[in-house]
Amino acid sequence: MIPQLEICAADIHSVHAASIGGAQRVELCSGLAEGGMTPSVGFVAQALKVPGLRVHVLIRPRPGDFLYSEEETELMCHDIRLMRQTGAHGVVIGALTANGDIDTALCSRLISEAGDMSVTFHRAFDLTREPLEALEQIIDLKCNRVLTSGCAPSALDGAKMLATLQKQAQERLTILAGGGVSPQNAAEIIEKSGVHELHASARSPLASDMRYKNQGVAMGAAGTDEYSRLTTDSAIVNQIVRAIHANS
Repeated sequence: MIPQLEICAADIHSVHAASIGGAQRVELCSGLAEGGMTPSVGFVAQALKVPGLRVHVLIRPRPGDFLYSEEETELMCHDIRLMRQTGAHGVVIGALTANGDIDTALCSRLISEAGDMSVTFHRAFDLTREPLEALEQIIDLKCNRVLTSGCAPSALDGAKMLATLQKQAQERLTILAGGGVSPQNAAEIIEKSGVHELHASARSPLASDMRYKNQGVAMGAAGTDEYSRLTTDSAIVNQIVRAIHANS
């Protein structure tokens, strides 16, 4: 099976970088520093204009845990409808119960709203109480893939669990390995886990083109550099692509 790379993109520059670098798919989000949240519809519409990419959209209304209220559930359902109407190819969802199990009832509602879009269960999976049981529940929900680090701090650290999940899933669902994926470890993650899809942000600092700079004011946390941001680097994307295709 030919390896594939998904890029987590929080701005339109990252979407173009993913395309130029040779990725097959992007997961659009906002607020990457907080684990990612639902992006704007405008961002999704613009990303769909970039050629050669499948566009999936993260549906997450806030940072923090994955235990959602009824109001938050309605919010997510509304966002999924908007993303479907905009033309997104897929959505990325997930919800847990207070006991750390998959909230199958809530997820069923979200998946119903997705219609014929592809559905990925996101890294809420890595916070489940019983991962192997959770995987079966996600398969029963008819999700197309699950994004996971193998319940570890990084995909490389979780390679053994990823291999277990891959063996259990077989052809019923795709295991998408993410968490700390880089050009240096991408091939090793695939070799040790047996997965065929990787998820990475592939970011590097990008300096602002602003000539006038007021260094004394921060828009976010104190000390934030408003004149540099992390964004996907097409060269890093291409390095990962080349690494995972070297032995395929």
